[in-house]
Amino acid sequence: MMNKTFDRLFILEMANNHMGDTDHGIAVIRAFAEVCRKFPFRFALKFQYRDIDTFIHPAFKGRKDVPYVSRFESTRLTQEQFMLMKKEAEKCGFLTACTPFDEISADRVVSQKFDIMKVASCSFTDWPLLEKIAAADMPVILSTAGAALQDIDSVANFLMHRRKDFALMHCVGEYPTAIEHTEMGQIPFLMDRYKGVPVGYSTHEDPNETDAVKMAIAAGASILERHIGLPTEKYKINKYSSTPEQLEKWLAAAEKAYKLMGVKNTRRSFSEKELEDLRGLRRGAFAKADIKPGDRIKPENVFFAIPNEKGQVLANDMSKYLVLTAKEEIKAGSPVMYSLLEKPFNARAKVQEVMQKIRSLVNSGNIPLPEKADFELSHHYGLERIEESGAVIINCINREYCKKILIMLPGQKHPTHYHAKKEEAFHILYGNLQLTIDGKTQEHKAGEIVVVERGQKHSFSSENGAVFEEVSTTHYKNDSFYEDPAITANKNRKTELTLWTDWLKGKDY
Repeated sequence: MMNKTFDRLFILEMANNHMGDTDHGIAVIRAFAEVCRKFPFRFALKFQYRDIDTFIHPAFKGRKDVPYVSRFESTRLTQEQFMLMKKEAEKCGFLTACTPFDEISADRVVSQKFDIMKVASCSFTDWPLLEKIAAADMPVILSTAGAALQDIDSVANFLMHRRKDFALMHCVGEYPTAIEHTEMGQIPFLMDRYKGVPVGYSTHEDPNETDAVKMAIAAGASILERHIGLPTEKYKINKYSSTPEQLEKWLAAAEKAYKLMGVKNTRRSFSEKELEDLRGLRRGAFAKADIKPGDRIKPENVFFAIPNEKGQVLANDMSKYLVLTAKEEIKAGSPVMYSLLEKPFNARAKVQEVMQKIRSLVNSGNIPLPEKADFELSHHYGLERIEESGAVIINCINREYCKKILIMLPGQKHPTHYHAKKEEAFHILYGNLQLTIDGKTQEHKAGEIVVVERGQKHSFSSENGAVFEEVSTTHYKNDSFYEDPAITANKNRKTELTLWTDWLKGKDY
């Protein structure tokens, strides 16, 4: 489950855009806080910490010809000045985050109680720094620009083994990033490879570009990061930092993307208007000829047309699994209304209930089944009574020889019958089977084999449930003759379905 810290989190990266001026830094925070208040997201204001005294090599201090040295030294702030900005960010409602670039700075991030620790792309495999960060009790976000896949694997495993709460950011380390280099396909790639790890997008493209944030959200990014700056007469900002006006347009694009995306990881809900509009387009069932009380409603005795009436049976309802029976006469041409029917019987729900029960038996007996199998639910007195009378039959092969797997639920009985053409043998694989042949009943257990010859009347049942193989000569469809004429008269005593048997391992079907 995703840490709520990482859910729809927008990080505003100040970096060195405070310009080494605390008053300007506070002005930046206030200006962007005004923008953020317009949007229903969670925001973090992020700083960068470097211990300048140890971060820059002594021989390079004061050099103006080394860009990063000059930049970092010219924007240097004391810890007291940083704390003033941090308090202002908290006062404006921001979470606070910080990127340390050395171990001393990592300790400061912890001691100053920031909410989130960030690892910059350049530090992604800085193992001494990672060891220090991993020891801190705070969530970590890591940018992956320039990191080889094996390095991401290594760092992810490193943090997982330490049970760290962390997120990965797809990031491109070009400043600014050309739109054709944004590589949004990396977001779902990282999500799939590091399942359960939140993935975000740290952006460096032109601040006027808003399509990228929409794409990132559509791809599944839960964290979005953007550099910010406040241009004044005194201070200019770089080409990849957003002004307040640009950030507002960027956030508006993100908000629109979330609205377009809707819910994820579950089926959406439907408005009453949508359902009503769809119903108006659906065909209703009308009687072809007079339907008598007790008649089943089937495609053969109805026709489908529009418009339909409220409470009418629809073509969409006419599944073979829904048993509809008339309790009153329905005249030819009249709508088939639910008020004129007996209470519908949902055969699908019953099938699922039975299959869940046989799942337990098959797994308990460790019975290997084909990857894909043809199941036959035999229910002599109706599906609603299958747990009393019937069996589940898996048809494996039927040539000159035939093989089936039969599953008996606890307490289930299979009525007396015989075969004129087929000779069969039962091999008990699991459980106990009570088999009656020509009036003689005998108990059989796993491992036993029993032969039933042509013409022998037989029935079987199981007290605790059983799984057994039937190996026989060719099976013929009309070669089962039952003692009870009611069974022969029942033309709907079979329900057939084909399933991939991975449902036995818990997958829905």
